[in-house]
Amino acid sequence: MLGLNDIRKGKMITLDGQPYLVVSAEFLRKQQRKPVVRSILKHVKTGQTREHSFQQSDKVPEADIERKVCQYLFANGNQYTFMDGSTYEQFELTADSLGDLPRYLLEGQNVDILFFEGAPVSVDIPIKVDRKVIEAPPGVRGDTSGNVMQDVTIEGGAKIKAPLFINTGDSIRIDTRDGTYVERV
Repeated sequence: MLGLNDIRKGKMITLDGQPYLVVSAEFLRKQQRKPVVRSILKHVKTGQTREHSFQQSDKVPEADIERKVCQYLFANGNQYTFMDGSTYEQFELTADSLGDLPRYLLEGQNVDILFFEGAPVSVDIPIKVDRKVIEAPPGVRGDTSGNVMQDVTIEGGAKIKAPLFINTGDSIRIDTRDGTYVERV
C-alpha cells in the first residue's frame, strides 16, 4: 500500500479497482490544515485523465502491472493481433484501446504491452521511430522561403508534415506522441 508520501509521478496505482498512472503529483500544505497531494491520474485502459486529491490518511495499492515485449503480427479490421515472444501466445486488442498508435505499427515490430490482472490493456511504442517515405510530392524551386511543409506518406500509410527537401525513399524520424517530423535519418 502506498501512503501519501509514496504517490509520485510515474507510479502505477489502483483506484476504485482500475489501473491509473500518476501523471503529476503536487504536495500541498496550507496553514492550519492537513497535507494533501493533488494529482492528475491517467486511466491505463482508456487514456482518460482525472484529478484526485489524496488525504493524509489515504492508502492506495500499487497496480499489478506487468510489462512484456510482444510482436505486432497483423490487423484484421478493427482488431490488432500481437504475440508474446516468450510463450508464443496470441491476443488481440481493439483500435479503441490503441488510439492513434496503429499509424506507426509495422508488421513484425516489437512493442511493450502492459498487462493488468493478466489481460492486455495498453501498448507502448518508442517515442521516436524511423520510417521510410513512400510518397512525397516533388519540391518546386522557389518554394523554400520560410518553414514550408508538405504532406508525405510513410510506411504504414500515415500522412505527416515534413520539409520540402524530403523525397520519396528517404528515411525520417517521427515523434509518435504527436505525429510530427523530427529529422532525416
